[in-house]
Amino acid sequence: MRERITLLTAREAATYMRISLFTLSKIEKHGALIPFRTPGGHRRYSMDMLNEYLENSRNGGFRRSAISVLGQ
Repeated sequence: MRERITLLTAREAATYMRISLFTLSKIEKHGALIPFRTPGGHRRYSMDMLNEYLENSRNGGFRRSAISVLGQ
């Protein structure tokens, strides 16, 4: 039996991560997050994807990317 994956919209993902939609977009453009796309082109994010990003960013895995994204 297949496990159902809950997908979040861009706004829901940004709220979950406590960042703005603009910052979420910059993180994507940098390649640190690659969302699923609906047939209409809307972005969707799995909780696993977001949690993995957050965990890696806490451990310094995306530190260089995050600094570049934020322009520092």
